[in-house]
Amino acid sequence: MRILHTMLRVGDLPRSIDFYTKVLGMTLLRTSDNPEYQYTLAFLGYGANPEHAELELTYNYGQHSYDMGNAYGHLAVSSEDIYATCEAVRANGGNITREPGPVKGGQTVIAFVTDPDGYKIELIERSFDGAGAGL
Repeated sequence: MRILHTMLRVGDLPRSIDFYTKVLGMTLLRTSDNPEYQYTLAFLGYGANPEHAELELTYNYGQHSYDMGNAYGHLAVSSEDIYATCEAVRANGGNITREPGPVKGGQTVIAFVTDPDGYKIELIERSFDGAGAGL
């Protein structure tokens, strides 16, 4: 078994696609519009299933905001150079909500960015070969 995707409901699909592609460097993999049931899906990621987990953005027609609730935590994305990634996020209009630095009680370097709908994304400095400090 493996995780295929995580779904987030968004209030403005083009705005969210722009954020995830332009600010976080994901690729728009595919979209699916379902007028009969009034929703549109967009799948993004750094690669496609089954090798990579994807992010599914769901836009329900006419729904422009959602209550975040208190159960959602964050998505996590790796970065080989978190400081350069944070500068690129800022340069592309992203909002860093926690500056890069060691996680409390550990050595792993993390930062947080917030997407246009208020979802938190944790950036974790880790090489793409899977090496790097654990939390």
